[in-house]
Amino acid sequence: MITAYYQVLFVMSIVLTILYILSWHKHFDVHVTLVFVMVPIAIMGNVMTARATNLAEAILANKITYFGGSFLVLIITISILNLCEIHVPQWARVVAFAACTVVYLSVLSIGDKPWFYKSCEFASENGVGRLVNKVYGPMHTVFGAMVMFLFAVGLAGMVYGYVRKKNVPRKIILLLFIPEMVAIFAFYVGRAAITDKIEFLPAAYVFAQIMYLIIIHQVCLYDITDVGIDSMVQTGERGFLSFDFKRHFLGCNETALAVFPELADVTVDRVLPEDTAVAKSVNRWLDTYQKDQSSHEFRYRNGENIYLASLTYLYSGRRKRGYQFFLTDDTKRQQYVTLLNSFNYKLKEQVNEQTKHIVEMHDKLIIGMATMVESRDNSTGGHIRRTSEGVRMLTDEIRKDNVLQLSNEFIKNLIKAAPMHDLGKIAVDDVILRKPGRFEPEEFEKMKAHAKEGARIVHAILEGTDDEDFHRIAENVAHYHHERWDGSGYPEGLKGEEIPLEARIMAIADVYDALVSKRVYKESMSFEKADSIIMGGMGTQFDPQLERYYVAARPRLEQYYSEQEAVADGSGYVGGQALCRLH
Repeated sequence: MITAYYQVLFVMSIVLTILYILSWHKHFDVHVTLVFVMVPIAIMGNVMTARATNLAEAILANKITYFGGSFLVLIITISILNLCEIHVPQWARVVAFAACTVVYLSVLSIGDKPWFYKSCEFASENGVGRLVNKVYGPMHTVFGAMVMFLFAVGLAGMVYGYVRKKNVPRKIILLLFIPEMVAIFAFYVGRAAITDKIEFLPAAYVFAQIMYLIIIHQVCLYDITDVGIDSMVQTGERGFLSFDFKRHFLGCNETALAVFPELADVTVDRVLPEDTAVAKSVNRWLDTYQKDQSSHEFRYRNGENIYLASLTYLYSGRRKRGYQFFLTDDTKRQQYVTLLNSFNYKLKEQVNEQTKHIVEMHDKLIIGMATMVESRDNSTGGHIRRTSEGVRMLTDEIRKDNVLQLSNEFIKNLIKAAPMHDLGKIAVDDVILRKPGRFEPEEFEKMKAHAKEGARIVHAILEGTDDEDFHRIAENVAHYHHERWDGSGYPEGLKGEEIPLEARIMAIADVYDALVSKRVYKESMSFEKADSIIMGGMGTQFDPQLERYYVAARPRLEQYYSEQEAVADGSGYVGGQALCRLH
């Protein structure tokens, strides 16, 4: 009966091991695999002991049984820690394995040395053999302590995993706990409470096998990486293509073969034939990736389909072994991107058209306001148009040598802002603004206020605009175009480069127009005389570094003004003083 008990357990262990082999996956923990290998060996020792006919056979069978006993508890403990995601240092594994090896070597000394058993006898009852009258040696005590320690480590690992490891499924820990407690009961309680004629530990081993089959089934579901890869391979959603570092072809799946049919004729461990389309693409991608690993995504067109090839290193454990391509059908996404880009382009065109329309309306509003101000001053007709052209000619020359490094955007904004330089005159009383003669000192002081007032008006008009650069330039032109290089200008008395460059350029265009244009209180000045005044003001009234650009622009200025009809302006002041209408 006892022999049959062991034989049934042995057969069950073999069947369970076969079931494990049929369920085996390359990502299974190797220690779980060792459990299924060692359990049948340990139980086979019990079968051989029961069928032994003499002491020598019983001792040999006992040594086989202890092979499982010496190493199986260690293997189970390590598998528990791994499943609970508790890292066991390599040195600790080596020390534990060495300790188990030493214990098992002492087991092998049974019958020769008193290390594990000092003595033992053979007895057979009803055809069932067993060792009796065993006198244990010191290594048996070590064996018992080692088993107790490993059981404690396993239990501690499960408790730690349950409390601290949030990413370890609680169901797995509970499934591990059950066979551990059964093994402890069988090893200690069962042996002491019932009889020494029958071992309950083999039954605990078989029960552990059953539980481990359940556990590996659950582990497969929780291993997101493996499940995800297996799912992609089975469904064919992604292609896999591998090469070693020498670019030898390592293999591919059916999906990759459908994308690159030439691979069917390529021998594994050979370099791809250079004249094939797949070789040209793969080598180009690998060359790019080796130069810059951030460039790891490439697209490949196969007929009407577009595939995304994602390149990474091929790992074996933590070691880089080559390159891995993941191929995904990207056709629908690319079609969507193309459609979206087309829609965005059309939308951008519409937005640009509407924005252009708004900007044009805004510019016309500004010009309209400037023209309205100009219409109040009966001596400045056409002044805003002419000064804008003067600014354009000056900036054309400045742009040629690029010493001042003015951007195209700056020049565009300055020309656009030029008509706003006299907006402050809207706040000047008509009696003063339209006075045909020279100003009295107090009248001139009121007239000078137009610069600061113009800056305030420009700021109010452009406040909140998205174009901050234009806002700044326009406000500076209105505020500071009457400042002088030597600091004697108004309204702030700025000096030198304290004056914004845009205002310095505007000052030359403004004064030149006042000189060569006809006013109610003067005739237009000749180009020669006007040039003499401008050149004389370089370094005092005007920025001396702008002299070269004025000189270069002078022929165009003279040609432009010679074509214009003299229009009375009536502003009567130049740079605040040169043609001031003061008595």
